[in-house]
Amino acid sequence: MMAGKEKIFLISLGCSKNLVDSEHMLGLVRSCGLEPVSSIEDADIALVNTCAFIRDAVEEAVETILDLASLKERGKLGKVVVAGCLVQRYGRKLTSEIPEVDAWLGTGDFHRVTEVLLDREEKPGRRIFISRPTGLADHTMPRERATPFYTAYLRIAEGCSHRCSYCTIPALRGPFRSRSVESLIIEAEGMACEGVKEVNLVAQDTTQYGKDLEGDVGIEDLLERLIHVEGLRWIRLLYCHPERISDRLLDLIESHQSLCPYLDIPLQHVNHDILSRMGRAPTRESPLELIERIRSRSRSISIRTTLMVGFPGETEDKFRELLDFIRVARFDHLGVFVFSPEKGTRAARLGPQVDPHEAAERLGEIMSVQAEISREAKRKMLGKVVQVLIEGFSDQSQLLLKGRTSTMAPDVDEQVLINRGRGEMGEIVPVRITEAHPYDLVGEIVSRDH
Repeated sequence: MMAGKEKIFLISLGCSKNLVDSEHMLGLVRSCGLEPVSSIEDADIALVNTCAFIRDAVEEAVETILDLASLKERGKLGKVVVAGCLVQRYGRKLTSEIPEVDAWLGTGDFHRVTEVLLDREEKPGRRIFISRPTGLADHTMPRERATPFYTAYLRIAEGCSHRCSYCTIPALRGPFRSRSVESLIIEAEGMACEGVKEVNLVAQDTTQYGKDLEGDVGIEDLLERLIHVEGLRWIRLLYCHPERISDRLLDLIESHQSLCPYLDIPLQHVNHDILSRMGRAPTRESPLELIERIRSRSRSISIRTTLMVGFPGETEDKFRELLDFIRVARFDHLGVFVFSPEKGTRAARLGPQVDPHEAAERLGEIMSVQAEISREAKRKMLGKVVQVLIEGFSDQSQLLLKGRTSTMAPDVDEQVLINRGRGEMGEIVPVRITEAHPYDLVGEIVSRDH
């Protein structure tokens, strides 16, 4: 390892929940005197936090690690440390396959990052820490946010206790465990003091929040506290289970402007047989009844969902049922992915398997239908004035600003491009929509008195 004050470059792969772990590692790195840097060329040590949820994520993680190992072999890095879900899933097999890595940290041991980074022995050997994830990072653990100053993720719980047949998360992240309300309020208040205006609540299942805590605590109780945190303009709920969208939750969203009119509800499928095979317990209402109940409210609530195609046993008729549902439900935001038979899951042993080419065609057909749904919805926005959180210049041109409405989540949803008017990054400003495209909107900033 190089002498002096080591500089650390961190690569965070995967979801927003993984990003929170990465931010805690950055905080720990800073707290022990090491220096995070924004470029691999300036780094002495590379730290990568991996995802391993599906095959594509595993391949991306391995490719990233091999690239870093190559830099180390060429003398451009002193150390490579790998953390996260890939380590938790594949364990000691990785040490022999990628011997260039100096240390491996599972999801339950990322807090040991400073221990391995500060190991200054000339030949410390490959160190690996993998324990059952039971811990819970709270407001007392150092954290250095990697998101823009105006937005943040607030992880309200860790792990998952569902047993979906296709999912590895319970094995990778441990059982569901909620943070206390008080800890979350302290962290949210700290974020607001730092200039955060938008907080996105994340967990494997945010609507399960509090079920493991003493007393009668739920996500609704947490929201009732968060809406009183001064400075928070937008509070958005992500990853909600369809079984736990209560009327009380909808009442809160309808009554409080700071609660974004947005629900992310991963449905996965609508066919009863496929849902049973997925291990998704039947709910008290059908997916369509749930959508109708949400949309019956006077405040228009945007709905995002995630669907899976090509699950074992998905016949053409069952796929058509899903496609017809999409046409009726008319989701505001939709993500679709092809089933991946993950080793160690029950679904990987199910049959009959759907031909991957056929599954890919089904995905394309869904997205074609959704594009038309989105196009029609966007046209209805023409002439309306909406509040937009400015995120800076557009990736397309320095002549355009970009931003999001309260019905658009960061990283996964579309954006609003602004071609007239001035605004600062982090401001929430009124924008009149002048153009509508299948996924993005274009508008102009209007008088702040509007």
